[in-house]
Amino acid sequence: MSGTQGRTALITGAGQGIGAAIAMRLAADGASVAVLDRNAETAAVVAKRIVESGGKAIAVGADVTDRAEVTAAVETTVAAFGALSILVNNAGVTRDNLLFKMSDEDWSTVVDVHLRGAFLCSQIAHKHMVDAKYGRIINMSSMSALGNRGQTNYSAAKAGLQGMTRTLAIELGPFGITVNAIGPGFVETAMTAATAERVGASMEEFKERVAAALPVRRTGTPAEIAHAVAFLAADESWYVTGQVLYVDGGGSLR
Repeated sequence: MSGTQGRTALITGAGQGIGAAIAMRLAADGASVAVLDRNAETAAVVAKRIVESGGKAIAVGADVTDRAEVTAAVETTVAAFGALSILVNNAGVTRDNLLFKMSDEDWSTVVDVHLRGAFLCSQIAHKHMVDAKYGRIINMSSMSALGNRGQTNYSAAKAGLQGMTRTLAIELGPFGITVNAIGPGFVETAMTAATAERVGASMEEFKERVAAALPVRRTGTPAEIAHAVAFLAADESWYVTGQVLYVDGGGSLR
């Protein structure tokens, strides 16, 4: 067995964008996939697309900040596929604003979804991985963890995920579980489109501006993040743990 063939993956925030691309990539590589999203309808659309393409998938509606809903989602996944080998903590939101304008709700919403969500999903899912003596946990950080104007909440949450990644790698390594993070740069999604709107630019203008500052002179796509996830989720990546892989066109080199 190689890659993710025969494994079971649970991807949060998989109803669109990067999460959907990850779900479709892992399914194409032979994994059985639970497509989790707070919006059960969008999750169902992605799961249906996977099944129609010959893959195995189920849709799961759940709020990653709710322990009971996460527990039910994990149980549903294990009941459907018999195991849980791979967890991708991808669910995320933005509530961008400058510090003096940022509300308590802006702060709490972003921190809860990213950090509490990843904590709950990892804590509940890892028990099945410990029993199997095998697991892959991949946390979606961001280049914004290095600091980004107007994103005090988001940057703090994404940096926190990197600390969580390293700590879980230490704790879970003896049980055959690796834990890594991916730090995307600018990727063309609905979330970055919202950022473009916030700064008063069209998506195309925003992409051109970002691309001009990158060594590769272009922005990224969800599929390129999914490629990185596929590597870290594979059997062959067993000696890689506690790492942050920036997939950002060289943006973090600045």
